Amino acid sequence: MKKRPVDIVVLSDIHLGTYGCRAKELLKYLKSINPTTVILNGDIIDIWQFSKRYWPKSHMKVVKHIMTWISKDIKVYYVTGNHDEMLRKFVGFELSAFSIVNKVILNINDKKAWIFHGDVFDVTMQHSKWIAKLGAVGYDSLILLNSGINFIASKLGREPISMSKKIKNSVKSAVKFINNFEQTAADIAIENNYDYVICGHIHQPEIKNIETSHGSVMYLNSGDWIENLTALEYCNNTWSLYNYEADESMKKNLKENIEQDDEESQVLENEELFQNLIKEFQFIKK
Repeated sequence: MKKRPVDIVVLSDIHLGTYGCRAKELLKYLKSINPTTVILNGDIIDIWQFSKRYWPKSHMKVVKHIMTWISKDIKVYYVTGNHDEMLRKFVGFELSAFSIVNKVILNINDKKAWIFHGDVFDVTMQHSKWIAKLGAVGYDSLILLNSGINFIASKLGREPISMSKKIKNSVKSAVKFINNFEQTAADIAIENNYDYVICGHIHQPEIKNIETSHGSVMYLNSGDWIENLTALEYCNNTWSLYNYEADESMKKNLKENIEQDDEESQVLENEELFQNLIKEFQFIKK
């Protein structure tokens, strides 16, 4: 497959290490592009749920592909989110073209972009983190149950359904409504004279211009790689939303990508996982 050149790609809410993560589709997307700058905008690895020891090899392949980019001096920013908040202890860490940050400020063709995950606006994260964590575990369990139901549905010739998406969208919409997520991000961006404000967290892909009495800003959200399978791309001086399931070049193999195979059923124990990660970092150093 010929790789598409992309100046900037923004990915968020991948949730590696959970049943809902669509790692195989993501890997195919990553292999289809040739980016100059990569923004991993939070909740990439779901550290909250590492305890259940679920880490298929397809998830490791995503990490290895990103590390291959780093080894080729493609700039990769890892912006911390709430599900990978443990990495906030390492903010400021840099290795080759890789860095861990809480936010990114980029100058893009004389315009300023403010990039951060967005959990800072979430009341449940600020005041009731245990509720958010409990919800995350329940959501991932629902993903697993949904997979079983869809397996049976496929045998009966029925179309797949997504209980998790319906429930998640309603919950996330409520969170967005209560916190006025988009408007809050826009207000702060306008106040600080940013041209773009780029978030993740609420799993709602979006590009729109928000105007207030004080000015305007372009609000962008990269969505997620659990249900929406979306990313933000900047190319030819234009921002666009990439949607995997709307990509005709991917569609022809979509069924093959979704089906579980023998390799997908293999998991890595925590010790093996971290040994592999260490090996990858050592590869980058060389």
